[in-house]
Amino acid sequence: MPAPLRHIARKRVLAVSCLAGTALLVGCEKKQAPPPPPAQVGVITIHTQPVLRTTDLPGRTEAVVTSDIRPQVSGVILKRLFVEGGEVKAGQQLYQIDPAPYQAAYDSAVAALDHDQAQLATDQAQASRYKPLAAAQAVSQQVYDNAIATVKEDEANIASAKANIESARINLQYTKMYSPISGTIGASSVTPGALVTADQTTALATVTQLNPIYVDLNESSTTWLRLKQEADSGQLQTAADGSAKVTLTLEDGSTYRLPGKLQFSEVNVDQSTGTVLVRALFPNPQHLLLPGMYVHAELQEGVNKDGILVPQQAVSHNTHGDATVLLINSK
Repeated sequence: MPAPLRHIARKRVLAVSCLAGTALLVGCEKKQAPPPPPAQVGVITIHTQPVLRTTDLPGRTEAVVTSDIRPQVSGVILKRLFVEGGEVKAGQQLYQIDPAPYQAAYDSAVAALDHDQAQLATDQAQASRYKPLAAAQAVSQQVYDNAIATVKEDEANIASAKANIESARINLQYTKMYSPISGTIGASSVTPGALVTADQTTALATVTQLNPIYVDLNESSTTWLRLKQEADSGQLQTAADGSAKVTLTLEDGSTYRLPGKLQFSEVNVDQSTGTVLVRALFPNPQHLLLPGMYVHAELQEGVNKDGILVPQQAVSHNTHGDATVLLINSK
């Protein structure tokens, strides 16, 4: 293209660009966004009404009754008479300790009593013969007195022999070890042939009563104090019998179907945690709850007769995380 024509083309392009830029600016000025409309809000009317107050507390299950089975006499275990992990009844025999040495001790005590009773009969007869002779001064009074003393000594020996028999009988009975309670028995720490000693520290087995079962909860002392003050003032109406209803959530997130009842609150505050022990009792017929399980409990604290309920979307939180609502024309 000749140079003059290229120059003219540049001018036209520049002019068109300038006109387009001017039009764009004018268009922007005319299309400014309008201000947003005021946000729409809802208004509800609220009234006081009875509201059930609940709190969620962590806790652990605890057996109501536990019995450690320990021998009261020493000896060799001959038999184990239960199935590990099974149910046992109160008074059911669990172990048999070799009774032979204790049977021998019992028989010896019985023989000693027979000997002492025979000796008493002999000495009583001799004392009876000495009595008229002493009265006639055929024998000295000292001889008669010695005969009477011998009779009394024989009577004391008989009393001691009877006590020895009772002790031997008790030890013989202890060779049969019974369960003191009904419940579930755990693993046995010994097998037949093992030597056990009286009152040893290691239990042979443990019987645990699982139905019902305790749930020990930890509630902060400040919350406990607030609830007590509200209950004393009448603001919070607690259960008439003092046993609040409790529901459980298990470790897997499922809800335990049977409700429990609050039993008592500890009178001391744990200084290390600042909490008060709260104990609830739950029926456990299927043994779903085992001692030591971690659970969450929802405790019904009582009914606030002047409670106020508002929708969740009406609640906001300030910078401190406290829940707030906006009240209009409140009195």
